[in-house]
Amino acid sequence: MYRLSRTHFEFPPVSEALEEPNGLLAIGGDLSPERIERAYRSGIFPWFEAGGPILWWSPNPRALLMPGDLRISRSLRKRLEQGTFRVTIDTAFAAVVRACAAPREKADGTWITDDMIAAYERLHELGYAHSFESWQGDELVGGLYGVSWGAAFFGESMFARATDASKVAFCHLDALTISRGFAFIDCQVPNPHLRSLGVRDVPRATFVQMLANTQRESTWRGSWRDAPYELTMLRSSVTSP
Repeated sequence: MYRLSRTHFEFPPVSEALEEPNGLLAIGGDLSPERIERAYRSGIFPWFEAGGPILWWSPNPRALLMPGDLRISRSLRKRLEQGTFRVTIDTAFAAVVRACAAPREKADGTWITDDMIAAYERLHELGYAHSFESWQGDELVGGLYGVSWGAAFFGESMFARATDASKVAFCHLDALTISRGFAFIDCQVPNPHLRSLGVRDVPRATFVQMLANTQRESTWRGSWRDAPYELTMLRSSVTSP
């Protein structure tokens, strides 16, 4: 396994990632914005436990949501149509990240450490990290966050305190990225829940080729708070407050 230094940001080719544990590529380095950007643009992301070293991953296969592939269940469509949740963008980034980091049932600890929180809050300040928030009244009940470079959005984590609150936020992310011509939403590691939403397993080699194409596009940097988009599954225009 490749050991990173704090002075050089180069990563080894993702083809050198381990098969077991799936995708482990490198250890060490830091969580500076420059290193994180280099990682994501190369198909790599950080993921490690509190108190342990920084670990960098590029799993095979990769979980991607392609434009138009999102599956909307009947109950989820009903919540969207009824406006059960008010959705905003980039209005409560820190609160979303901390909610994602909070302990959950049937889970031991969290990989969203204090260092990770600080790193992604810095990326948010720089205009690369974004959050989608679901509200009931003034209460934050769900959401997600991730980062964006080129024509790709890289989802990091989501949470829900009310049924379908995170899924509704995900629908809005999907709609916004389609409206802006994004190539895909990277969901990182495949699982049955993601597959139920239309996320597909893509071989890592294919993903790396797709990613390289997205990185030729300019990055939509800055706040997405007032970005207009259309929820095409409802055939109605919405604008983030």
